[in-house]
Amino acid sequence: MRKVQDVVQTIARSPFRRKFKLSASERADLRELGIDRLLAHAHALVEERLAPARPEDDGRQTPFRGNPVFVAQHGTATCCRRCLEKWHKIPCGRALSSAEQDYIVSIIGCWLRASIRRPPAVLNLPAAAT
Repeated sequence: MRKVQDVVQTIARSPFRRKFKLSASERADLRELGIDRLLAHAHALVEERLAPARPEDDGRQTPFRGNPVFVAQHGTATCCRRCLEKWHKIPCGRALSSAEQDYIVSIIGCWLRASIRRPPAVLNLPAAAT
């Protein structure tokens, strides 16, 4: 497995992955629930949806919105086994080890913590003509 900080920096250069930002309601959920509770939830999701050798609906098991963990998974390429293989060099076709699951949750945690510090996305709308 790669170092968490190295992976986070590499993924941050991807135009596609950089598009993922928390909505106002997802940011509120993050503040209300707290990082520890969300990471426990992330661990359960990883164990259920990514850890099996051949996850059900792989590539479509992670929604894009509605939960800060889902958004973080897409933002960190931890959303499906193909992304884990491409970005994190974790091979498809075998069950994830406990260490690999912990690594994935730590990547998600790193992204969520950065999202707390990042200002909310602002819409750049043109000024009204007067």
